[in-house]
Order: sequence, then C-alpha cells, then structure tokens
Amino acid sequence: MALENKLRLTSSADLAREEERISKKKAVWLFESGTLDKLPVGTFASLKAIHKYLFDDIYDFAGELRT
Repeated sequence: MALENKLRLTSSADLAREEERISKKKAVWLFESGTLDKLPVGTFASLKAIHKYLFDDIYDFAGELRT
C-alpha cells in the first residue's frame, strides 16, 4: 500500500518510480538554475523549501513538518 499521493497511485513500487523520476528532474533544475546557491546553507527553512519543491507534485505534505 502506497502513501496517499496526488498521483493517485496505489502501488508502492509505482509511486517509488514516479517519485524518483519527478524529484530527480526537479533536483537537476534546482542545481542548474542556481536556486540552491540562493538558499541559506544548513537551515531547516532551506530544507523545507527544497522538500516542498521536490515533492509538491506528489504529496500534499511536501515541505511540512510531520510528526
């Protein structure tokens, strides 16, 4: 059973493949665009912003603190 996701995928394997495909594409853009260089290094706020950007198309909770 997969995590609840915006892609409506129910297979964990399918979700993992799509998560990898989407997040890798977005990670390349973050690096090549210079966006990472503009974020403060080592801050929780920066990590949240990166997480939100990488996973926002997949999960409603992207960039949010979960407990």
